[in-house]
Amino acid sequence: MSALLLGSISVLADTSELQREAFNRAFAEHGLDWEWSQEEYRDLLTSNGGRDRVAEYAAGRGETVDAEAVHATKSRLFQARLREGAASVRPGVSETIAQARAAGHRVALVTTTSAENLAALDAGLGGLPALRDFDLVVDADQVEVGKPDPAAYLLALEKLGERAEDCVAVEDNLGGVESARAAGIRVVAFPNANTEGHDFGGTTTVQQLDLDAVLPQAG
Repeated sequence: MSALLLGSISVLADTSELQREAFNRAFAEHGLDWEWSQEEYRDLLTSNGGRDRVAEYAAGRGETVDAEAVHATKSRLFQARLREGAASVRPGVSETIAQARAAGHRVALVTTTSAENLAALDAGLGGLPALRDFDLVVDADQVEVGKPDPAAYLLALEKLGERAEDCVAVEDNLGGVESARAAGIRVVAFPNANTEGHDFGGTTTVQQLDLDAVLPQAG
């Protein structure tokens, strides 16, 4: 392996419940009588894209909403919580990044979340790890289509000058796993609190990151 590619902000810090909380607060601000339970949210997370998720949920209820506006409110609330330090680094993440660097591997963050979400998380984590420590950061502004499309990973490979077969990706959700696979990259699933029950289709799954454990099992 020559590069470790971390696939989302929820690989770094488990932000999933903060996301659900922000969605529910946004619904209330927009006068919607929706409230996503954790169980319901887990089912919704089998697809990617918060804006699309809101639109599809409304359609399923026969309601018309401004999904763009609701998602913008959710993003504002979510980013505020991140900046407050509400998220913490997941088990083994900082150590794995340090191990990878010590072994001479490059480390990238390959996500299709917004640059604003990344900046808010960076501020809240206080530099442990810091975005500046990554060899490359890919965000939603750099690709035309999000995951599960492989565009973000293909861009990362191009910018890093790496071959897919020389990299390993770590993802926390189904769309991310599909994205890495579509780019020809070996992938390990590191599910978050709301994706731990998902079927990753035989992908090696870990509960804590460790470079020695992840690399031999990557598939």
